[in-house]
Amino acid sequence: MIYNEKYETMPREDLEKLQLARLQDLLERVYARVAPYRALMDKAGVRPCDIKTLADISRLPFTTKDFLRENYPFGLFTVPMEQVVRVHASSGTTGKPTVVGYTRRDIETWAEVMARSLACGGCHRGDMVHNAYGYGLFTGGLGAHYGAEKLGATVIPVSGGNSKRQILIMQDFGSTVLLSTPSYALNLAETMADLGVDPASLSLRVGIFGAEPWSENMREEVEKKLRLTAIDIYGLSEVIGPGVSMECIEARHGMHIFEDHFLPEIIDPDSGKVLPAGEIGELVFTTLTKEAFPVIRYRTKDLTRLVTEPCVCGRSFVRMEKITGRADDMLIIRGVNVFPSQVEHVLMGIEGVEPHYQIIVEREGSLDTMEVQVEVSESFFSDDVKSLEKFAKKVQAEIKDYIGTTCKIKLVEPKTIQRSEGKAKRVIDNRKI
Repeated sequence: MIYNEKYETMPREDLEKLQLARLQDLLERVYARVAPYRALMDKAGVRPCDIKTLADISRLPFTTKDFLRENYPFGLFTVPMEQVVRVHASSGTTGKPTVVGYTRRDIETWAEVMARSLACGGCHRGDMVHNAYGYGLFTGGLGAHYGAEKLGATVIPVSGGNSKRQILIMQDFGSTVLLSTPSYALNLAETMADLGVDPASLSLRVGIFGAEPWSENMREEVEKKLRLTAIDIYGLSEVIGPGVSMECIEARHGMHIFEDHFLPEIIDPDSGKVLPAGEIGELVFTTLTKEAFPVIRYRTKDLTRLVTEPCVCGRSFVRMEKITGRADDMLIIRGVNVFPSQVEHVLMGIEGVEPHYQIIVEREGSLDTMEVQVEVSESFFSDDVKSLEKFAKKVQAEIKDYIGTTCKIKLVEPKTIQRSEGKAKRVIDNRKI
């Protein structure tokens, strides 16, 4: 189902005219009202009036999370606080949190793009939407909540945690749509197995999973364990929250970016040069309609590529492929670039491996080492040391063949690795301690 035919199927020529007009208006507002942005543009020698085509956006300077933190908490707001009806913030685990604000119109825009997203995933009026994204300062819970309500679905605002209670609610309320991180979906599946609940006995039809990178093999694992269709959603608080882009249930090949609101670019992460569609690089966004907290050429650190071929669903927006990793999540192990998603891809393809793992990075002398701790299913885990050693060598060989470097493998019993009620912590890098 297409939620908004006017924009989602807009001819490319008309869409680009709309984008340019909105971009020019955005730049005028920001330059006039936000001193830090004005200083950035002045330093780059560019004024809003210099942007006459969409291609001219490459003349504008990038913004980064550091720039947002430097102006903590409200230094980048373009409206007075009396017009800000809500604020959200990142966790701030690596420094000051990034704070984002919303006007009433921003909240309406957010609900609109989330309603579109849910419709992309096959959701509709009458669905019981089990929202297990976290509420509070994190944007996931409330963003999804408002979108589901706008769509006309019934929202169950259960948030994260207390998995046994979540499953009881799914059974009693007849939940048809699950919203959560993919790692928490696996946590729920495991709890169902412990309780003897057959996922097929539930009414769940589709799961919309985001907030962390996950591989195609992980998708298959989630679908098998929960007996539903798994759909990928993308968003980040600095741009708006969830609802920036979404897979359609018809194709499930790339997430449609709602380009009437978010202007995407792909750049070389090292040089900053804009790359053509089809090449993998760092995703950059400019928000075209945000009022309280717009961002201009914001570097997401997420690595992907844009797909411009027409989609069978009829939407005219470009698509972004699944995030392959984050530039700041990349590990360099003895000269080899390693992304956690690559390790996950290998592990999920090996029979007997459970979908729970952790990567431990250490420094021994002048050399970096990587250990992958991975749970093995009950049927594979035994007291036969030789069999376990043989299986560990198989896992090690497959990872080396895929990523190009050797790592240690530690097989652990089921339920050994800590479960997540939100974003999974996949990497412990002890080199930074």
